[in-house]
Amino acid sequence: MHDDTLKRWQHPHTFGQDVRRTAESRTLIVVALTTVMMGAEIAAGLLFGSMALLADGLHMASHAVALGINLYAYGYARRHAVDTRFSFGTGKVNALGGYTGAILLATFAGLMAWESGQRLFHPTAIAFDQAILVAIIGLAVNGASVFMLGQAGRSKEHHGQGHGGEHHDHNLRSAYLHVLADALTSILAIAALLSAKYMGLLWMDPAMGIVGAILVARWSFGLVRSSSTILLDQQAPTDVSDAIRTIIEADHESRVADLHVWAIGPDTYAVIITIVARNPLSPEHYKALLPNSLGLEHITIEVCRSEFGT
Repeated sequence: MHDDTLKRWQHPHTFGQDVRRTAESRTLIVVALTTVMMGAEIAAGLLFGSMALLADGLHMASHAVALGINLYAYGYARRHAVDTRFSFGTGKVNALGGYTGAILLATFAGLMAWESGQRLFHPTAIAFDQAILVAIIGLAVNGASVFMLGQAGRSKEHHGQGHGGEHHDHNLRSAYLHVLADALTSILAIAALLSAKYMGLLWMDPAMGIVGAILVARWSFGLVRSSSTILLDQQAPTDVSDAIRTIIEADHESRVADLHVWAIGPDTYAVIITIVARNPLSPEHYKALLPNSLGLEHITIEVCRSEFGT
């Protein structure tokens, strides 16, 4: 059989990963903003002799590294989208970036809790005016970053192929949680610094650090769970599987004997279906029944004849 004849049954495995995403461009801007703010806080901490500012600057540096990983994941997936070594494309790089970011986020939460615990028992002097000013600037930068990445997520929701309102760009989710954690840290820091300056509640600074660490840890563990399901090829959401089964069995003659649906990218699924029927139709017939809205990009159908009916 000539190679040109085979092209009818062949298809690319990029699944949209070769296109530069809005989320990637916005993550790049956020990395730049975070890096600039990080440098400003570290410089201010050294200039004003404030350990609080220096520590927050180093904290932002760690988040800049994590966001850099998210940005690298987008670029890697796009550059290697046509690499045939990836059986189902590079969509899972997205989940891997999100998983790595979540692990780093949990690590940062642990460090925040440890440092806050140390300061709770061993308070350090704080340059309140400078620390409050820089914290407010940091909140503005982080707020802008949260808005940009949040808009990118909502853009996927309105234009992507969602299922039951769930959207699975784990890499974007990881970047979003990192900047959200920074914004939360800034809010808690401002509240704590104001309380310490005007009410003498010096313990508020480390106490708010512990509260923030607990919230960040909860976010990170949630992202670890959701991204690991993709990396471990767990079955797709039940609404996708149920929809496939309902569509195939609607003729009351065909039965789905075996069904495997797993994510190979954000809201993109591969599926293997074994269909049993007494008078089976062609695989092309069953494939044509499945709507594009389910996000099924790689469909393999096995059709078996049942001698004893269905």
